Amino acid sequence: MLICLTASHQNASFDLLEKLSVGAPTAAGTLVESSDFVSGAVVLATCNRFEAYLDVDEPLTAASAVAVEATIQTMSAASGVVPSDLRDSVSVITGDGVVEHLFAVSSGLESVVVGEDEISGQVRRALERARDDGTTSRDLERLFQQASHTSRGVKNRTNVGGAGRSLVRLALDLAQSRVTDWSQARILLVGTGMYAATTVAALRDRGAESIGVFSASGRAPWFAAKHQLVAHTDLAEAIAWSDVLITCTSTTEPLVVPSVVEAGVRRLVIDLGLPRNVDPLVARVDGVELLDLETISLHAPLAELSAADDARALVTSAAAEFQAVAAEQSLSPAVVALRKHVFDLLDAEIERARSRGDSSERTEQALRHLAGVLLHTPSVRARELAREGRGEDFRDGLEALFGLTDTRASAPTALRPLGDDRSGEATAV
Repeated sequence: MLICLTASHQNASFDLLEKLSVGAPTAAGTLVESSDFVSGAVVLATCNRFEAYLDVDEPLTAASAVAVEATIQTMSAASGVVPSDLRDSVSVITGDGVVEHLFAVSSGLESVVVGEDEISGQVRRALERARDDGTTSRDLERLFQQASHTSRGVKNRTNVGGAGRSLVRLALDLAQSRVTDWSQARILLVGTGMYAATTVAALRDRGAESIGVFSASGRAPWFAAKHQLVAHTDLAEAIAWSDVLITCTSTTEPLVVPSVVEAGVRRLVIDLGLPRNVDPLVARVDGVELLDLETISLHAPLAELSAADDARALVTSAAAEFQAVAAEQSLSPAVVALRKHVFDLLDAEIERARSRGDSSERTEQALRHLAGVLLHTPSVRARELAREGRGEDFRDGLEALFGLTDTRASAPTALRPLGDDRSGEATAV
């Protein structure tokens, strides 16, 4: 069973999300190793949300509740968050609701800026990290891969994810009233990660020409050469040079503190980091105006209603199809059991006929073909019943007619929808 614990800018403080963004991603391995019920976990922690996607085995009725509490305790311990605070902030989604929620998140429909560009990459990297840490599962793999596919479809078929909808671009839009001519501004970028490249592109779209970069990791020269910027090696000197300071690093402690910011100089500071890259006390330095993620989120524009509605419809349709295919696959063991039963009987009869000298190759081929034809309709009906939510009817029928009870075994990893296979081979379908 799939479960999602989610906290976002809509129901949790930025302080709590900031702490979770540091510690939670590293705790998935601890959760899977220590829990009797959690067989897989993928953690997505961004500047605006925390999500833990769990694959939960349910040997007990209370397994889901136990798994949720274990997740809260593990993530709290790793992040320095009081468990009761996390418990009060997260919403728990189960079953089919998890699918549509992740598809909506990956498509940018739950972001501060509806349709933002960055979230789909963050979802993809969350899965990659789970793979590296060995915490993913077959069902989570399939869920996240389909989420990425859905987000691409939403981006290609609607206007909800166009240029200018990212947090970076929104921040620069808000800064437009303070920076009247970007071509004359001296801009310092602190950080060389994903947001940094996006920020450079957005700045140049606005006509910015004088852009410098500083990196505490020493990557500034490399990044500057790649993007034709000026590399700075001393943070205080670089800040003194700048009119606009934009931070977007992954450091866990603020880099920009009051002591490195010159007082009395009019300067705009934009903090896109989570955890914060700028100490909030910097806002008290004379001449500094601080624009952080919390402020940016308050000014997020309303979605273009038609584009958002179209995107929601695509997400809902994709989630329904995902669930239908999953239902089909859940009946694969039942179809395999039926085919095995029929062909075992056929093989036994052919063997008896051979022992009496009553069998020929053409007769055997004809019988196998006939068995495949007869099995075609039950295979098709299994797919139809699964999509109608009547998989139990199919299993009950097999038990009543053929005495087959072993119809719930785990389906194989490489699953495909129930197909029109008349070959007579007892393969997974």
